[in-house]
This record gives sequence, C-alpha cells and structure tokens, in this order.
Amino acid sequence: AFAESRSYTKSGVTTPLSATVDAEVESSSKKSSFKFDNYDKPIVLLGLSSEGNELQRLALSLSASLVGNNPQTMQSTLDKLERSQGALLVAEDDDDEDNEDAAAESKASDEQQQQVAGISLSAVGLDEEGPFVLDAGLIGELIREKTLSLTSGVVVLDFNHPAFHNKEFEVDLIRALSSVAKQLYEELGLLSVYVNVQPDDVDSGMSDKAKERKDMIEKDVLIPFSDYEICVKNEGTADDSSWDNIEWELQRMIGRALLAPPVVGGTGTNSADLMMGLNTFFLSLSFPHVEDASPYIEQMCLDVDSMEYRVDLLQAAKDYLTKASGDDDSCNDKDPRFDILYQQQRLRFMCRPNAQRAPALPFAGSGIIDDALPIVYTVRTAHQAGTWPDDEEGIKHMFDLLELGLRSGAEVLDVESAWDAKLTDKLMKRAKDRHTSLILGSHHVVGEEVSMDEAIELYRQCRMDGRAHGAKVVLSINGNDNDEDQLAYKASIAAAKMDKPEIPNIGLILGEDGSYSRILNPRFTPVTHETLPFKAAPGQLTAAEIMAGRLLTGQVPTERYAILGHNIAYSVSPQMQGSAFAAVKLPHTYTRADVETVEEFVEGPIWNDDNFGGCSVTIPHKANIIPHVDVLTDAAKEIGSVNTVIVKKDKKGTRVLIGDNTDWKGIYNPLRRRIGDEIKSGSYALILGGGGTARAAAYAATKLGLDRIYYNRTPEKAQDLATEFGGSVASSLSDDADTKNSLGAILAENQGNVQVVISTLPAAAEFELPEWILSSALPIVFDVNYKPYNTALLLQTTAKGCDVVRGSEMLWEQGVGQFELWTGRTAPYGVMKKVVLENCLPTEAD
Repeated sequence: AFAESRSYTKSGVTTPLSATVDAEVESSSKKSSFKFDNYDKPIVLLGLSSEGNELQRLALSLSASLVGNNPQTMQSTLDKLERSQGALLVAEDDDDEDNEDAAAESKASDEQQQQVAGISLSAVGLDEEGPFVLDAGLIGELIREKTLSLTSGVVVLDFNHPAFHNKEFEVDLIRALSSVAKQLYEELGLLSVYVNVQPDDVDSGMSDKAKERKDMIEKDVLIPFSDYEICVKNEGTADDSSWDNIEWELQRMIGRALLAPPVVGGTGTNSADLMMGLNTFFLSLSFPHVEDASPYIEQMCLDVDSMEYRVDLLQAAKDYLTKASGDDDSCNDKDPRFDILYQQQRLRFMCRPNAQRAPALPFAGSGIIDDALPIVYTVRTAHQAGTWPDDEEGIKHMFDLLELGLRSGAEVLDVESAWDAKLTDKLMKRAKDRHTSLILGSHHVVGEEVSMDEAIELYRQCRMDGRAHGAKVVLSINGNDNDEDQLAYKASIAAAKMDKPEIPNIGLILGEDGSYSRILNPRFTPVTHETLPFKAAPGQLTAAEIMAGRLLTGQVPTERYAILGHNIAYSVSPQMQGSAFAAVKLPHTYTRADVETVEEFVEGPIWNDDNFGGCSVTIPHKANIIPHVDVLTDAAKEIGSVNTVIVKKDKKGTRVLIGDNTDWKGIYNPLRRRIGDEIKSGSYALILGGGGTARAAAYAATKLGLDRIYYNRTPEKAQDLATEFGGSVASSLSDDADTKNSLGAILAENQGNVQVVISTLPAAAEFELPEWILSSALPIVFDVNYKPYNTALLLQTTAKGCDVVRGSEMLWEQGVGQFELWTGRTAPYGVMKKVVLENCLPTEAD
C-alpha cells in the first residue's frame, strides 16, 4: 500500500506548497533525539531512488517484516491510517457528503485487502493539481494517536519522486522535503536511515539531474538527518537475487539500532562480555578490495566469530584521502565514502551463507536474524601498526570514517585511545546517544618496549574514561629471554583489578616473538587463516593453531557436560549442545545421564570429574538437585527449581557449583519479541498448569510486566502460584462474568484482556481453549511441549489466526542461555535452532 498525502496545517486545512516552503523551520530548543528503549515510532527512509524505486520497495519490505509478514494486520493498520488521513484530507469548509465519498474511495476490495504486505507512507506526492508535501506536524499527530508506529508503516522521503521531475517545483520541493526531514529527525526523534543509491550502470535510470540533486543535498540533509546508512548500487534493477541481500541488510541495521544500548561491564545481549567472550576470534582482512577475499570466506567463517574490516588497508581509503586532499583529479568521479560502506555490506553478504557462529540478533516481532557475522570496524593509524596517516588532517579524517562505522551499524568499533580528546569525546557521545556499537578502545606500541606499570596504564587509557566496552593493548618486545611474551597478558590481569566495572581486556605482543601471547589471550583474539595467501600481521596464528595450543597447555580442557533426568531418551539437548560445541570448535562432550535419583548422578563419574563443566537438569530432578549446589541465582530461588548447573572456580581454585534457571528465559525471550516493551494496563497472561514449568512461566510473565491468572485442575497448585508470584486464580475458564472467580469475571472486574496464554499442560491432555477467548482480540499462545510439534491447542489456535510459540523455540532459547553461561561466549544460535527443528518438525509419516 503506497499512501500519499497532501501538506496540512495541524487543523487539517490544506496549505499551499509555496506557503509551506517559505516557512523556515527553526531548530527546536529541545530536540527529541532517537531513543533506543521502547521505541514505537515509524522508521524513516530518505534518499533518492533510481528507476528501481528502491526506497518504496525497501519501505514495503521493512514494513511487512516489522509486523511479521501478516497481511491481515497490515490491512487493519492501513484502514486505520486511511481513516486518520481521510479526516485530515477534508478542508474545514467541506461537508459530510464529501467525507463519505472519501471514505468509500479508500476502501479496497476483499481480494486486495488480503494482499497488503506492507505500508509505505510517502512524504511527497503528485496528482492532477501538482506536487504536494506531507506536513511533519501531521506525522507527529499520527504518531501521538498511535496510528503511525514501528509496526504500522515506514515513512519515505524520496528526493527523486516523480514530483521532482518538473523543474518549476524542484527547488521548492527540495526545501519543503528537507524541512520535513529535519523535523522528523530533530523534533520527533524518528529513527532515520539514508538509503544511498548510486548505480554504476550508465543505463541505471538515475538521471544526471538527480545525481546533481543528490550531490547538492547529501552533506546538508541526507547525512545530518539520519543515523544509519545503507548503500545500493544496481541491486534495485538487477534480475538476480542481490536485492534480497539489500532487504536483509536493512533489517539487520534496524535490528541493531533497536537493541538496548550496551552497558560498560554489562552482560547478556549486545554485551562485550559475550561478543568478546572466552575463546572468540576475529579474522583480520587485509585485502585492498573485499571481493578479493571471496575465495576464502566459506572456510574462514567456520573458524571465527567476527570479521575485522580494516578500512585503512582498502584502496577506497586511499582514494578517500586523495579526494579529501584535492591534489589529484583522478578521484573526482569516485565516491570512496560510498565504496567503503558498500564493501562492508559486500563482506556481510559473502559471510551470510556461512555464518554458522553468528549470535542471535532480535528483530521486530518473532524474528531473529541468525546469519549476520559481526564486524569489527577498524581504521588503524601508521604509528599503531596500520597505514592511516596520523598527522592532524589524517586524524580528523579518521574520526570521520569511524563515524561512518557507526552509521553502518558495525557491531564493534575499534577506537584508538591516543588521539585528539575533543574528537574522541564527540565520537563517543554520538556512539552512546544514538548507536548500539560496542566500543573497543585500543593502543599499539610499535618498536619499543614498555614496563609493566606502563602497560597497565595503557589498559586504563583504553577504557576511554569508562566509555569503552573492551580494551585492547598490543605491545612490542625486543627479545623473549625472560617470558616477555607474557607481559601483555599479565598486565591485562593486573589492570582488570584496578577499575570497575571490569571489562574484557585483550593483550597481545607483536611479531613472531609474540605468537604465544595469542594463545595466552583468552578473549577476542585476532587471527589469520590457513587458506589465506598472507597474514595481516607477523606472528598471527590461525584459530585452529591457537585452540590446539590452549588444549596442550590446559587453558581449554575437554569438559564434560550432560543432561540429568529420567526417561529422557527423547531429549534433543545432546544433539543441540553437542552441535553448538562443535560449531565453535570447543572440545567438550555432552551426554545423557538417565537416572532415577539425583544421588546416583552426584555420586557418579561425571559430577565428580575434575573436568565436569556443568549440566542441564530436567524432569524429575529440577528441585532435587538444589541441595547439591553451592549457590542459587535469584531466578532459581524464586522459581524454586534448577535447570542449569554451572561450574566456576573461586580465588583458591576450589570448585563452586551454581544452580540457575534458564527455562524462564526460554519463555520470556520469544514473548518479549512478540509483545514488545510497552505493556498496557489490564494485559493478562493466562497460565495453565501448576508444575515447575508453570512456575517459570509465572516468573517470566512477571518480568514481562503482565498480570497473571492461573488455572489448574488442582486449584491448590494454582493458588500456590498466585501466592508466590502474585495474580488471580480462575475457578473455571467460563466467560460468565456473574460466576465468581471465573476467568470472565476476573477480566470483567479488572477491565482486562488475555494477551498471552501459556500452557504447561502435557500434550496428552489434548487441551483446547474455550472459543470465547479466541473470538475477539487474539492472544499469543505459548505451548511448552516440543513433541509433538502440533498439539491440540496449537492446531486450534493457529486455525484461528493466533500467533503461536512452540516448545521447540523455548527449547533452543533456554539452551542458548545454558551454552552462554557455560562457555562465557556467544552461542551459535542458528546451529542450535536448526538441530532442534530437525528433531522436532513432523515427518511425512507424522
């Protein structure tokens, strides 16, 4: 659906275009900058399309993805949007009859309604009366009314819309649309993405006039009024599948933009603790053109967790400097800034089919992007083992390119800690206020030795006044007679004790004498690969060589894991966790421990092995394992059961057994993605069942901010849940508001609705919901059973159109949580999900 609207005042009276453009928009004294948390406003795409109509197509694709590709929801949103616009389309002196005609014309046929896949709201249009521009004030009203939101359409500002083809209006349209772009960005705080279309085909369909227009407004409008940037060459007009990658990249970018901002010293999603976790590696690419790496990408992706994009080594970076200096006319026809961004996208696209070690990136609704291998964006200066000039002008351009890294949505931004304080502060402030990239403060000492105290101070310097999420110090040594190759490692440990919060420290020694330092360094080690024709730096090892060294030195022992339960031959956990260990090249084992009593296990060989790493715990041992652990997490205490045992060592080297519970995360994560952060008053979770999983469900619902109603055939168990977690007990699922304590009565009394149903009942119960619960607003239905794939409840509710969550999703979500607790690194989300589905999806026989 492509909605175009005229320019309006807030009263709804049509405003002449000339009046709109003559009114200069002053910057608001209180700018409403983009906020990460609870963002529920529309996304803005701005730029200039070629004949491929890239902006509108991307808007439609993104809009559909944000709402979960649900045509019915899209049609409902479109109707609401058209009604809101319909009221504003009418001038004050129009009568009701015109209102009725406008409403009638906005209705689509039933067949068309089912085909609505996305909504693109253009801020500029053209009809028989001429061009028109949508007033930013109207967009603000639609946002305040919740007609426009994150999931109800994407706003498009296309400076090459057909309206611009009339030279008479071009200048006025540029001014008017630029004013809208400024207001949407600065005053309404909308997340804006610059779609930088630059076809390299002479027959691309972008006229010379459009290119001139783009050059004229890029620095003053398109870049300043956007936070992110995606580059498009010929994909919009190509006949191949390359356009799919562009759509995917925009979704990845929005997914990253909407992450919670990283916290220094934090844990969990988008934390350096996991991204730069134990036994993680990034591969330093040193090709002048990214495409040169394509023959090696598949094999490299199998061994590393991130790719380092060395901007300073690119030919495009040299062109950037040449063009900036103005000394050489050979670069006048080039756009090296575009090329630097575009090549990074190309690197992502090449890695995408092979990114088995990629972590999960949440994307609106139920979506997870699991094929985006993280990128470390680096501009290394000449005196710090790189090639970028570090004179005053060079450093200024370096910071410009680092800001470009933020705009690209790079997962990790390497920022050298030694340069101009004002430029550094400006970059760090922008990173904190408007982006979600992790900052890796770095410093390289080349050609001279430093003392232990000096090395420690370098780590402290790389904390960037408490703003960096990780610190990397690379030193030089002149010999290795007295274990000098351990200097960086020892300094990293000492520095970690001096400042709080603790952040990942990475310590290396340059050159062949420093090879062992790469084995010692436990986190986020830069590596080369055996397939590459040359190394990025002397002394670099492959990930395989480093892991072999860590095994030989005992840094990474072969640990034993298991799932503890009884009658667990059905369990998919051994395949899931075993595949995850194999994917990240950890040498651990994971087996079944099928025993009738917990005591059999804790007295057995796995639990008492010095290399016992931990275990999963399932029925019937989740409560009985508690006396055998040393520490319980808050979640395990409140839920009253343990599904994960983690092994740690205290300062004396004594084993400490920690009992945790990730079952609740297996429920919480899928629901959080579907319902978002903003929970309306009166939103209830109906929890069915009264066992241990129901307790995890109650805990998760509490964390989600949902009110709870419990129903179980044994009322006492339901009452226990209400007593411990708060909420109400339904005596029946009847809709009769006059029957005391019925579900209908509880909802009526509290003016509530069931937003989520969580069933922890066994599949054999063949439970189905009363039809009245599914007759109005459809709840999200979560069935914790992962076998069979389709329970009676799921068959019933999917037929009604409910959004459902299967137990298989809970299984891999809680398993991802366990893996990260055990290993201290990101989990290969896609691998674990794939294994679960392979073992849970129904066969043809089923």
